[in-house]
Amino acid sequence: MDFPSNLKYTEDHEWIRIEGEQVAVVGITDFAQSELGELVYVEIDTVDETLAKGEVFGTVEAVKTTSDLYMPVSGKVIAFNPALNEDEGDNPTLVNDSPYEEGWIVKIEMTDLSELENLLDSETYANSVKS
Repeated sequence: MDFPSNLKYTEDHEWIRIEGEQVAVVGITDFAQSELGELVYVEIDTVDETLAKGEVFGTVEAVKTTSDLYMPVSGKVIAFNPALNEDEGDNPTLVNDSPYEEGWIVKIEMTDLSELENLLDSETYANSVKS
């Protein structure tokens, strides 16, 4: 299982990668996608909405379950990965195949950078899912 060191992680199994001064990319971890199984649908209805850290920004649906997605930090959802969107690419299995690259879920404009300090580094997250 992969836990890239350039990412920060939440206890709810989301990852965040900083891409600019205020912009970040968010997805679910390799561990999360493996626990869920093959994804059949990703629903994001929060584009252009500003959400607080911990608020639900969407859901992922697998064959047997649906799971909420939580904001790792406060911010505005500015984009939904078009490759996952049923109106465009409609390929939710990208999250299974490439959770940290092609399977990213949303881009956000962060509003409180200090919240990044409360996220887990790769080693801490890896230890939490292995125990």
